[in-house]
Formats: sequence, C-alpha cells, structure tokens
Amino acid sequence: MQHIGVLERAGLIISRREGRTRWNYLNAAPFKDIHDRWISPYASEAVDLLARLKRDLERA
Repeated sequence: MQHIGVLERAGLIISRREGRTRWNYLNAAPFKDIHDRWISPYASEAVDLLARLKRDLERA
C-alpha cells in the first residue's frame, strides 16, 4: 500500500472507496503531458524518416 500511496500523491492514480473495497484507476493525463513534452518531438522525426524511406523505396 505504500507504493499506491506514492503514486496517489504523485497524481498518477485516482482512488475511490466503496465500503471495504478500494478501487484504483490510472490517471492518464500526466502520462500524456510527459509524452507531449518529451516524446512527441522525437516521434515526429521518426515518422518523417519512415515516410522518406517509404518514398525512396517506392522510387527504386
């Protein structure tokens, strides 16, 4: 439960209680922010490289 607490404080999961049951849900918004900020620029370059490779291979 300590790990769940850390994730909850970091805003990565959302917890809800129903009686004695505790439901934990993934909060995808922080992961999208990380993707948009850090991964997206590299992904667009990779897509451009693949498109160029496809174009070059189709010419050959």
